[in-house]
Amino acid sequence: MNTAILLSGGIGSRLNSDIPKQYIYIESKMLITYALESLVKAEDIHSIVIVAHECWHDQILNDAKFNKISVEKILGFAAPGVNRQSSILNGMEKILQLSLLHWRNEKEDQAKSRYIDACDTVMIHDAARPLLTQRLIQNCYKALLGHDGVMPVLPMKDTIYLSCDGKKVTKLLDRKKLFAGQAPELFLFNKYYNANKALKDKIQFINGSTEPAVLAGMDIVMISGDEKNFKITTDEDMKRFRNMKEQVEEDTL
Repeated sequence: MNTAILLSGGIGSRLNSDIPKQYIYIESKMLITYALESLVKAEDIHSIVIVAHECWHDQILNDAKFNKISVEKILGFAAPGVNRQSSILNGMEKILQLSLLHWRNEKEDQAKSRYIDACDTVMIHDAARPLLTQRLIQNCYKALLGHDGVMPVLPMKDTIYLSCDGKKVTKLLDRKKLFAGQAPELFLFNKYYNANKALKDKIQFINGSTEPAVLAGMDIVMISGDEKNFKITTDEDMKRFRNMKEQVEEDTL
C-alpha cells in the first residue's frame, strides 16, 4: 500500500494573511486543494492522510468535493505536531492506527493482508507546494526500486560560501556537491517510521524530512526535482504562483 501524507498544519507566519496560506483561495480552490488534487489523481497513491488542525477538516473536504475531486482516498486526518517532522510522525501514527482497525475488520481468511508490510511506502508532501506534477510523483515511485527512499533535488546555481560567524566568509563550498531538497519525498514506511521513532525528543530539532532517514543509515537516492514545484512561503511566492498557475495547470493534472 502506498500512502501519502499531506502536511497542512503550518501557520504561514511569513505571509501577509489572516489565515494560514494553505487555506487561501486562488480562484475557485484553496491552495491545499491543488496539491491534494495531484495526490488523488496519482495512480501509484492508494490513500492519503492529511495533517491539519481540526477546525479545517470540513473545509478541506468540502472544497475538494466542490471542485469535483474524489475524497475516497482520504483515510483521515492527523493532528499537527510541534514542528514539521513531528507532524510527519503524527501522520504515520495515524496510518498505523487506521491500518490496525482495517486489519481487525478483515475476515479471518483475509487476515494476512495486513495493511503495513515491508513493501508499503509513505510519500511526504506539503500543502504549500501546489504545482506537483504527475510526472514527478511517477518518477519518485520508479526510482524507489532497490532503495529505501527517494528525494527530488535541484542543483545549486549560485556560488555557495560557508560563514561560521555569519559576518565573514570562512570558505567556498563546491556547489557541484550541494543540492536543494524538494518534496514529495518517498520512503519505505517501516524503515522510515522506525528512523523517526528512534529520534524520540530530538525530532523537534529536525528540519528536513530526509534527515531522520540519513541518520538511520537508510539508502536514499536523489532524482531531478522540478523548478516549478516551489514552496509558497512569502507574498512574492504567492504572486509567482498566481502568475504561472495557468501555464502549468495541464501538467499538474
